[in-house]
Amino acid sequence: MSPEGKRLFNIVVLGFGFMFMFTAFQTCGNIEQTVIKSFNNTEFHGSGYTSMAIIYGVFSASNLIAPSVVTVIGPQLSMFFSGLLYSGYIAMFIYPYTWSFYTASVLVGIGAAVLWTAQGNVLAINSTDDTIGRNSGIFWALLQFSLFFGNLYIYCAWHGHVHITDKDRQTVFISLTVISLVGCFLFFLIRKPDPEPTAPSEQSQSQSESSESFSAASSPDVGLCSQALDAFGKAFKMFGTKEMLLLSLSIAYTGLELTFYSGVYGTCIGAMTRFGQDAKSLIGISGICIGVGEILGGGVFGMLNKCNRFGRNPVVLLGLITHYVAFYLIFLNIASDAPIAPEPGTDLQAYIDPSVGVALFCSFLLGFGDSCFNTQLLSIIGLHLPRQQRPRLRRLQSIMAALAFFYSNYLLLHWQLLILVLMGFLGCVTFFLAEWKAESRRRESDYDSI
Repeated sequence: MSPEGKRLFNIVVLGFGFMFMFTAFQTCGNIEQTVIKSFNNTEFHGSGYTSMAIIYGVFSASNLIAPSVVTVIGPQLSMFFSGLLYSGYIAMFIYPYTWSFYTASVLVGIGAAVLWTAQGNVLAINSTDDTIGRNSGIFWALLQFSLFFGNLYIYCAWHGHVHITDKDRQTVFISLTVISLVGCFLFFLIRKPDPEPTAPSEQSQSQSESSESFSAASSPDVGLCSQALDAFGKAFKMFGTKEMLLLSLSIAYTGLELTFYSGVYGTCIGAMTRFGQDAKSLIGISGICIGVGEILGGGVFGMLNKCNRFGRNPVVLLGLITHYVAFYLIFLNIASDAPIAPEPGTDLQAYIDPSVGVALFCSFLLGFGDSCFNTQLLSIIGLHLPRQQRPRLRRLQSIMAALAFFYSNYLLLHWQLLILVLMGFLGCVTFFLAEWKAESRRRESDYDSI
């Protein structure tokens, strides 16, 4: 296999590993608040929103140590052990207790920081300036297939179920645990990429970096400790650059809308009693529609990134417009108390007669708009920002997601939508500025090289 073929193989394996893992985890996040509300046990007092807030809050804090962990044990083992924590969280729902629920939430937050740091490492060292857009699109599209398969299973399993029984819950979460474990073991198929043919000094440096990234040191010597401390120190640096400050608002918006489409909106649909006895199973169809939007956007704007001579800004603007249309239709279609309505749901009506078709169309728009933002952010981050800065951006996204999951316990739907509208506008404008600055710097570099 050629060096480029090996790199592409690694990206595909990485995508499939995440697809299996997040088929389980994203499906779990989509249904857990509904499952918890249907859980008949006076000893359990958990909240799915609070759990996700803990996960993302711990995630943000753990990004400080994640680069050190990946440096010490390598990205393969990092992703594998992190995946086991994800699997444990999902398995906890088979026999849930309040203490195990929130303990698992903390552990997944730690695992998530290590997992995504390792993912960024693998994506970066298997990509070049010419292939980063393509590889980002391939990874993102494969990752979003997880929304299709997991939620299709939920629709089939819960179709016609007004109430989720203990047997329904246990069957679903046993299956999701097995699927997650399959994804964990796929990471062992990733191989160290061959270095690009370069000058001897550059080749030596490339080989050294690749070796450090894909394998831990053979013994716990002083050099290994030095690497870990160095990685930890780099996590604190370079936050004050203009690119980081500009992109931070775009990343913050993706954290807020991640919360909405991955946890809140599905709960809203399941709580709409006016959708009939299939309201619970519609959570699965909603997730599928989100996945279709994500896959379409990831394919078009990721894999065809090289053909986009107008840059990234039009794609981000399209994502914002798409989200605004979705938010407006959701405001008209879904009852305001749907995110926090107790079991069995809400009988209130919004501003139009509730329509299943409109609700599912909004799901598609949420996924498509999210892919517009994320494919372009992955591209500009991978191309223009040093590797040590990327965990900081991920940490900011997780902080905003934690904040959003926390206020989802209390805020009515229209207030949540207003927050998204305002942050989306700010995120889009600041992305434009960051893209123009990066393009200006690239042109200056090209001019200087002539």
